[in-house]
Amino acid sequence: MARHARGAALVALACVGPCAVSGLAASFDAETVANFKKYFKTYKEPAARIEAVLALENMPEPEVVELLVPVLKDPDADLVRAAIRVLATCKEPLQVAELKTVLEKDKNEAVRVGVLRALSESKAEGASDAAVQLLGDKSWEVRRRALQLLSGAKAIDAAPRIAPLGADPEPAVRAQALDVLAAFKSELVVPKAVACVNDQIWQVRASAFAALRVVRHKDAVEPLVSRMQVEEGRLVPDLAEALANLTGQEHGVDPAKWKAWWEGAKNGYILPTEDAIAYFRTRRAAATGDKKADWSHPRTTVTGYHGIETTSRSILFIIDVSGSMEAEVIEKERFSDGNYPTMQRIDIVKTELMRTIDRLDANVNFNILAFATKVDPWKKDLVASNIVNKSAAKDWIKGLEAIGGNSKEDLASVGLLGAANMEMGKTNTYGALIAGLGIDPKQQAKGPVTGAVPDKNYKVGVDTIFFLSDGRPTVGEYVDPEDIRREVRALNELRKVVLHTIAIGEFQKEFMKRIAEENGGVFVDLGR
Repeated sequence: MARHARGAALVALACVGPCAVSGLAASFDAETVANFKKYFKTYKEPAARIEAVLALENMPEPEVVELLVPVLKDPDADLVRAAIRVLATCKEPLQVAELKTVLEKDKNEAVRVGVLRALSESKAEGASDAAVQLLGDKSWEVRRRALQLLSGAKAIDAAPRIAPLGADPEPAVRAQALDVLAAFKSELVVPKAVACVNDQIWQVRASAFAALRVVRHKDAVEPLVSRMQVEEGRLVPDLAEALANLTGQEHGVDPAKWKAWWEGAKNGYILPTEDAIAYFRTRRAAATGDKKADWSHPRTTVTGYHGIETTSRSILFIIDVSGSMEAEVIEKERFSDGNYPTMQRIDIVKTELMRTIDRLDANVNFNILAFATKVDPWKKDLVASNIVNKSAAKDWIKGLEAIGGNSKEDLASVGLLGAANMEMGKTNTYGALIAGLGIDPKQQAKGPVTGAVPDKNYKVGVDTIFFLSDGRPTVGEYVDPEDIRREVRALNELRKVVLHTIAIGEFQKEFMKRIAEENGGVFVDLGR
């Protein structure tokens, strides 16, 4: 029986006594479970299979676990996600016991990861015991998901078992362990984070800086000052913020000033209290009118694009060239002083991007990706911003045009869709974003890329993306903005790429804003 039918039946029986209704509900649940066993394997359409799985949601029968655990191995990521969602509603003691048994006995990675994700979402009582036992699992993704479960369960007593994972061979696990220990405010994070201050993987260093900012300890000052002498790019402000929060000193990102201060202060140094730090920082804000110190740095220059500034040295620009980019902006006064060739969105965007490319410092590596229905990268990888590459990039940008725009409608109206290229001029937001995050287009073509076990190629070169678009998604593996947001969050969880979004034109821009907020970025609305 479908869940909406079951709900309608219960509403219709509202006049029946509580015991009778409870008995009928149990009967309906048992009937749905029985029908699932009978019919699920007969469904071939993905939508029907997902609907069948969701029919088991919020049912108390222990058999629900037994029925859905095999689904976690399915290649259909949406089906796996549905199974995890339903398993997250399995909170009855017998169901939780069954899930814990699966973690103990099932050796399949996708199954264990899926169950850990479900238990993390459900926050079921007693789940943390099973997670602790998996901290030594041979699968690094299982170890990482076990850490996430312990974090969500606020299992602070597990900190001694978590601490060794701060030196895990897998970077993602090292970073996750530091994040969890920092969330617990455990001093056990200090030696592990100090050791990771010079980690080769920038995502791990990011977690180390954040942990040492939160869990303040004198032993972290010298390693952070030393790291300031060599750190470059996007993490420099994070490193400076960690030092300022530790010491109350305001030397910004100037390595020489930090070094000179520490040389004079380190003998007998006593870390200021949190109250003293709060006072120092409030006084600075009052004096400067700003919460940030001067971010000038001898090795890290600031790149600005549409008012968004970054110290990143690994930047990807993603720009929309769908058909609607051919339209003129409505609020022309906002763009009147830009000296643009025309007031078409595409010309404004191209001009600003070329100006930004011109201003890139020599120590910045960059790439450009244009998208409509298909995704078209300028280069396969990031390139140095030398004069030759800048010239080549600007020539490539000049050659871009809005695909299948309004000027092609006359061709389309007489049936010449191929000549008009209208089908290629749609907005594939999902395809562009995951390509920016380093997902192989061939993998995308096979379907959604997040299931029980996510993509593991997370050590990407890009650490900052500027994404500019003028419309809602209209084509791609995912079109619904909520689906796109979910997928990007999942794929970027390990990558930790900062994703800035820039909107131009008339459309609902809230989803662009949310994408930026959920991925450490800034949203800018250029207007209509």
